[in-house]
Amino acid sequence: MVPELSVVIPMYNEEEVLPLLVERLRPLLDGLGTTYEVVGVDDGSTDLTAALLQRYHREWPQLRVVRLRANAGHQAAISAGLVSALGDYVVTLDADLQDPPEIIPEMLTAAKDDGVDVVYGVRNDRSTDTWFKRASAQAFYRLIGLMSQTSAHADAGDYRLMSRATVDAINSLPEHNRVLRFIVPALNFPSDTVAYRRDERAAGTSKYPLLKMIKLSLDSLTGFSTAPLRLATFAGFGGAVLAVLLVLYTLISRSQGHTVAGWTSTVAIVAGVGAVQLVCVGILGEYIGRMYAHMQGRPTYFIAYDSLTADTGSHGPTDTPLPAQPNESTIRPVAEAEPVAEAEPAAEPAPVAEHSPAPAPRPEQVDESARQRTQLRG
Repeated sequence: MVPELSVVIPMYNEEEVLPLLVERLRPLLDGLGTTYEVVGVDDGSTDLTAALLQRYHREWPQLRVVRLRANAGHQAAISAGLVSALGDYVVTLDADLQDPPEIIPEMLTAAKDDGVDVVYGVRNDRSTDTWFKRASAQAFYRLIGLMSQTSAHADAGDYRLMSRATVDAINSLPEHNRVLRFIVPALNFPSDTVAYRRDERAAGTSKYPLLKMIKLSLDSLTGFSTAPLRLATFAGFGGAVLAVLLVLYTLISRSQGHTVAGWTSTVAIVAGVGAVQLVCVGILGEYIGRMYAHMQGRPTYFIAYDSLTADTGSHGPTDTPLPAQPNESTIRPVAEAEPVAEAEPAAEPAPVAEHSPAPAPRPEQVDESARQRTQLRG
């Protein structure tokens, strides 16, 4: 049965906050009076996140576990969740509880009553964020608004509700390194907003340090605007005009018997022109890099395990319910709390700890697995 609501939650090393998330989210969704699923996407976590998800999956039937084979990044994990989600409406929510799940019912009501495809969660109180994060976010969104035609809300992150039509449109895009907070507004589907107060992280540490924020900004700029290319062109023209004026000035000064004193001005001019050239080359390199990655056509993520297909017995021979190379720190706590090996269905030919190679699948098995996955997803 296709659920009405899917909640996609990307997770990376969230073992500390995961119990708090389940404690708040499960009674909320159970009280909605509608069918739902929670798609927890484990983005290659190295802590106990995968084991905890398996444990909660046994206790919470609506929790669906999707694990990626390697860490692919926050946006790629959300994209994997959108591809896997089956609901008529899909909510994307971070696991850190800074965006309260309690407004999901309000989002769902707004989508149904107003007949819109997207409901954005907008932060009307960001006092828990640092002044640097608030100021940089405002400046960045204004820059994106000036350089592109995308009207993304400055206080709307990745907390949103989308209709099935919106999710299908996103999944059909061939774009790599997608930034969903700008892709969704660029679709220009009918939308509404719901305001909320942004809280502090409930537990754990932030998975978006400064370097990742800079990378996200570069992907956003090069993915939604050609203005940097035009800026490089204008800078090149400006450098050429300046060079011509300097040559004329030098010729006139020489004809009048004047000489250019000192080497400081020469070094400054050469350095300035060289800096402009390097900036232009760097901007061009960003776009050429995106073109190169797109031409390669490599997927941004690989799904290693999906509890939905594993529970129905239609999972493929490469699905691995537990981490491929567990160590003592990830096995002992789980073995003491929950006998995972006994509770899991016999879906593998040998225990994972022995690292026995799986038998090669027959072609008809692969075709049948792909056919069943397609039917389950849609």
